[in-house]
This record gives sequence, C-alpha cells and structure tokens, in this order.
Amino acid sequence: MSVAAMAETHLPGDRISKRNFDKLARFIYDYSGIKMPPTKLTMLEGRLRRRLRATNHSTFDDYCDFLFDHDGLAQETVYLIDVVTTNKTDFFREAKHFDYLQSVALPAITNSGVRTIRTWSSACSTGAEPYTMAMVLAEFAEGRKDVSYSVLATDLSTDVLQTARRGIYPEDLIAPVPRDLQRKYVLVAKHPDRKEVRISPKLRSRVGFARMNLMDDKYPVGDLMNIIFCRNVLIYFDKQTQAGVLDRLCNCLAKGGYMFIGHSESITGFDLPLKQVSNTVFQRI
Repeated sequence: MSVAAMAETHLPGDRISKRNFDKLARFIYDYSGIKMPPTKLTMLEGRLRRRLRATNHSTFDDYCDFLFDHDGLAQETVYLIDVVTTNKTDFFREAKHFDYLQSVALPAITNSGVRTIRTWSSACSTGAEPYTMAMVLAEFAEGRKDVSYSVLATDLSTDVLQTARRGIYPEDLIAPVPRDLQRKYVLVAKHPDRKEVRISPKLRSRVGFARMNLMDDKYPVGDLMNIIFCRNVLIYFDKQTQAGVLDRLCNCLAKGGYMFIGHSESITGFDLPLKQVSNTVFQRI
C-alpha cells in the first residue's frame, strides 16, 4: 500500500504532521540523544497512540499542542521517552563478553589489589544484562572471602526499570543461562502454566537500579567503576553524541578498568583514554 493510500485510511488529525514530527524529533534528540528520522514516523505514531488515550487527546495535533504550547512536557516527558525507547535484551547476550569478563577482566582487577569490584550496566533495559553480570560476579567471588562486588543498573526508561526490579521473565528468556547457574540463581514458578521465572532474591539484592539519562552532563555513580557495560546504545546516537557519552563514561572508569560496547559498535576516531584488549572490549589507561 502506498503512503498516500495509507494516509486515506486515517481521519484528519490522526496522523502526525510534518511540523509536529519535526518538533517531536528535535525534542527526543535533545533530551535523549536518540535519532528520529522521517522513516520512523509510522513507528512513532503507533507508539504514541496510547499516550493520546492516557492524556485524553483525540488527535496528534491536540497532543502536540498540549506538549509544546501548554507546558505539557513538564509532566509528559518521562512517558513520552518511555514509549519511543527501543529495548531489546537477552541473558548472556554477546556471550564472549562474559567469557572475557570471567576469565580475563575480573582476575586482572583483583590481581591489581581491588577487593570491591564496582560494575555498571549503563543501558540495562529490562535487566537481563545486569543480572547476567551479577551471576558472573557471584561465581567469581564465590570462595574468595576477601572479594565483594556491586552492580549498578541504569536506564532512561522507567517502564523497563520497573520490569528489571521485579526480575520476573518468560521462561524461554533464560534459555541462554547455563543450567548450573539457573539452578543457583533462577526460581521457577510453582504453577507450570505460568511459564515464568524469577531471579533469586539473593542475586536481586546485589543489583541496584536507577533512572539515568546518558545525555546528562555528569553521571552520579559515586566512586569510579571497574567495569562498565554500554552495549547496543551508541548505535542510536550520532557521532557528536557518542563522543560526549563515551567521554563521560571514561570519567567514571577507574584506571585499569574495562569498558564493553556492542559488537556492532565502534569507538574508532574518538580521542579516549582507552586501549582495545579484545573485540569491543577496552581498558582504561
């Protein structure tokens, strides 16, 4: 079906005008760094329809007037960003990163004298990444009485953080988790028809969740981190935004610490205090 034909299936005002799309795209980019090209128009319309219903607006024109002409952004920004944020996650996603974390990075960090390993999942989505990190850390710390760890998990979306805190997932999502780790860290629902699992309370207690915008000037994470995961988020930013985010992340990383980025991402061309030590793994120098 052509674009023109598709447009005819909607009532007037039931589409986002070019003027309003440009306003929304600019705001989303300025606030979150997420690019919203014209090809995303249909996707944005689909995702924003529930916000129209929630705010009792019958058309996109009314909704955008509410946002930009009647100070609606003050109360709507968090919800607007939630619906446009893409969140895909899996346990042990890009598994070689976790192999490297376990076999190289963690031994190197503790051999340097660190006894409290601080780690950060900076775009944690619904929690699979930080819980995977916590499993690897728990296994590493087991039997090492002088070693402890913490996992900070942050994301821009309040919706995904709510899911992450609960730690309840469809049963098939944990398929990549090794069986021995499932037995130790995953609880299966007593009623088989529910087909869902929950991360054990002990492991959940080691992960702290907080909302954070990587576009902010500073990241309030406390002491320097030994491990930072920032995977599959840079691809949504342009080069200028990537440079700023990476620079601020480096400011949070301890010397000798490790940064992991997604396998489809690159830091080539950026002036950063990092050296590559494995595929999409970098060490602070």
